[in-house]
Amino acid sequence: KTVVQHQLAKWSDVDIVVYIGCGERGNEMTDVLREFPELKDPRTGESLMKRTVLIANTSDMPVAAREASIYTGITIAEYFRDMGYDVAVIADSTSRWAEALREISGRLGEMPADSGYPAYLSARLAAFYERAGRARLMGSPEREGSVTVVGAVSPPGGDFSDPVTSATLSIVQVFWGLEKKLAQRKHFPAINWLVSYSKYDRVLESFFTGMDPEFIAMRNRIRQILQEEDNLQEIVQLVGKESLSEDQKVIMEVAKIIREDFLQQNAYSDYDFTSPLHKSVGMLRVITHFYDCCMKAIKESPVDAKITWAMIKNHMNELIYKITSMKFYHPKMPVEEMNAKFQGLFDEIDKAFAALME
Repeated sequence: KTVVQHQLAKWSDVDIVVYIGCGERGNEMTDVLREFPELKDPRTGESLMKRTVLIANTSDMPVAAREASIYTGITIAEYFRDMGYDVAVIADSTSRWAEALREISGRLGEMPADSGYPAYLSARLAAFYERAGRARLMGSPEREGSVTVVGAVSPPGGDFSDPVTSATLSIVQVFWGLEKKLAQRKHFPAINWLVSYSKYDRVLESFFTGMDPEFIAMRNRIRQILQEEDNLQEIVQLVGKESLSEDQKVIMEVAKIIREDFLQQNAYSDYDFTSPLHKSVGMLRVITHFYDCCMKAIKESPVDAKITWAMIKNHMNELIYKITSMKFYHPKMPVEEMNAKFQGLFDEIDKAFAALME
């Protein structure tokens, strides 16, 4: 969670970052205070701390201060927004803020609702998130500013039915579900691709279509492959991979490529710390094309000379290695050069499958 927040603070297209540590452990705030000055701002080349506001409110501070910290952060963000800046507010975490609301509500003798939280919890959360947005500001000179809110929710025991989590999900438009199992497998970012979602798909569709007319279709196919892999996992655990049909084996293997070589990133490497959009789109094109060619070869091969995944793997071992090595393309490589590499791989896949089918 902390590494994701660091990367958001570093790479988000904003002028000011407001980091609110609400009810967090003291050592976490210490880590932020130590590490943010060491993070290099890609815009200026100087310390990221020079455009960061930190609001430290550790768990040993008074409850009223914990409630106030969130409001303090969003108010400071609005102050900079009114000056015409783009501001990102990282609130870690709104669950601790909700616990402070619950404690204050209990002391005031208010009627408790679900899990002891006050009945107005959803209204307070909505009021907080509604303060985000772009604003055309009054006065002179003419200017525009914006506030983007990134709230971290920490449900106890990872229970998504927790009142704070369910209330937050009903308000926000984008959700990244971090999973402990992925973090333990050293999969970064540890975002569960099956529970995470964005409701901005339609708004951004024209932008992505401009990048690649097939982008939306490719993204949907990738999600479908990952969903099918999740459905097949139980069968694999019970009876092993050998019991799967050839097309199901392709799903499992391509899903592995997507997970380990597309979704997984190394934030501390010079080649994988970020992925520009043209690189992500190029990788998607190559992976989905390889998947489609595998499925077509298995489906159209004659019964007496059936093509299997083992045959594809043995015949194209070097090509599969090239596909899994796309992540090593440096993000600062010229766009034309990178696109030429992806097109070369695309053509190589066609030639390899044409030779296999002969």
